[in-house]
Amino acid sequence: MLIDDNEIDNLINQKMIESASLTDHIYVHTGAKSAIEFLRNIEKLDLADQVLPDIIFLDIDMPLMDGFQFLDEFEKLTMSTKKKCKIVMLTSSINPQDFNRSKKYVNVKLYLNKPLTHESIVGLNI
Repeated sequence: MLIDDNEIDNLINQKMIESASLTDHIYVHTGAKSAIEFLRNIEKLDLADQVLPDIIFLDIDMPLMDGFQFLDEFEKLTMSTKKKCKIVMLTSSINPQDFNRSKKYVNVKLYLNKPLTHESIVGLNI
């Protein structure tokens, strides 16, 4: 799943994920609020384990709900969802405070700078 308010970044990152054959289906959200609602709705399905994304690429700086607010809401989801979905912070932020703050969330497995590259996708070890 890609969560980024920048549609061009989403398109580029989606193409990189597709070219690396990382997954069969990519959910794309231009807002964290819609993404968290999407995950909440999937939790209600009997097929949640098959539909939930394995990896969530999350931007930090977004309007309405930023990446850290998304992470706070993500913490409220079920344990099975939190185990299934691993989060990669994918951001253009070079602020060391953002990096340190992201380490406080157990579900954040990696912090990458935009844009995704073939090497960063292939090298995902989460």
